[in-house]
Amino acid sequence: MLKDAIDLAAVKRVLVIKLRHHGDVLLTSPVFSVLKQHAPHAELDALVYHDTRDMITQHPAVSRVFTIDRQWKKLGMFGQLKAELALLARLRGRHYDLVVHLTEHKRGAWLTRLLKPRWAVARSGNYGKLFAKSFSHRYPVVAGNRRHTVELHLDALRRIGIQPGPDERALTLVPGANAEAVAGARLTALGLEPQRYILIHPTSRWLFKTWPVQHMASLIDALTARGEQVLLTAAPDPAELAMLEQIQQKLARPVASLAGQLTLKELAAVIDQARLFVGMDSVPMHMAAALQTPTVALFGPSGDIEWGPWKVPHRVLTEPLSCRPCGRDGCGGGKVSECLTLIGSERVLAAIDDVLAEVGA
Repeated sequence: MLKDAIDLAAVKRVLVIKLRHHGDVLLTSPVFSVLKQHAPHAELDALVYHDTRDMITQHPAVSRVFTIDRQWKKLGMFGQLKAELALLARLRGRHYDLVVHLTEHKRGAWLTRLLKPRWAVARSGNYGKLFAKSFSHRYPVVAGNRRHTVELHLDALRRIGIQPGPDERALTLVPGANAEAVAGARLTALGLEPQRYILIHPTSRWLFKTWPVQHMASLIDALTARGEQVLLTAAPDPAELAMLEQIQQKLARPVASLAGQLTLKELAAVIDQARLFVGMDSVPMHMAAALQTPTVALFGPSGDIEWGPWKVPHRVLTEPLSCRPCGRDGCGGGKVSECLTLIGSERVLAAIDDVLAEVGA
């Protein structure tokens, strides 16, 4: 038995802090589900960066989502201080009993000290005395691509006495009625029917994690040659849109595209209606897993055990090189990852067929 387990009956409000990228925030969603299952009386709040909020808003277990806008830095010293103090006042007004801090970000340590919860849990590690003394509980992190990020997040709850059940660990992402309506209209305009198209998201915010343009074009041509409907998506980032343009120029037959045209919630709704998702290690891949859309994912420098599709029918394609996953921005820093370029389009096509056969789609 854990000697310093917390008393969940005494926990009325919880703040979960995750100041990272979109995918990282989405992978915290089981933390809220598990907390609500084990402490149904408690109100659960989230603190995330403003641009990542759509990954957690409308989660049925989340009461409030507070955000830190990275654009506050542009307000000048006094403008930023005013915004920070206003956030702190709102957080203090919630009177948290428990803070769950899911990164090593020192802002979480400062906030925990200022909010003064009865209990606070954060990861172990050499992050300095301020960090170490800010939390009542600390949990070890298993590094080296040996444990999925979802489980690493849930280790914070295990450390305070909550043991998640196997059926409590699914991702949760809610597109919302407005996004679903917009997505439906856009799909209809393109002549695409729900559960009939394959959605391919060829890009990532880090382009060294993407498959070569010619490989992707070859895969799309193989799919359209046999009559599959393909829809392309990408973020509205100039580099990602340029990559989409290069792919489209190499296609033997044109395919539908909503690249750069969707909000995150609308993208979620479009992924939710897809027959299959194909993409890289990216936010949309995690969104597909959360929405239970069968997935084929290509992994190069990043760790597939740590970041792979979570609890969804899927195939992960990697190249068995001794150096991967290295986490580097291409081989030798050259922005091109050989562990991706060596994956042939025929392997990806076979993986697509395997998943579709598995789910009977």
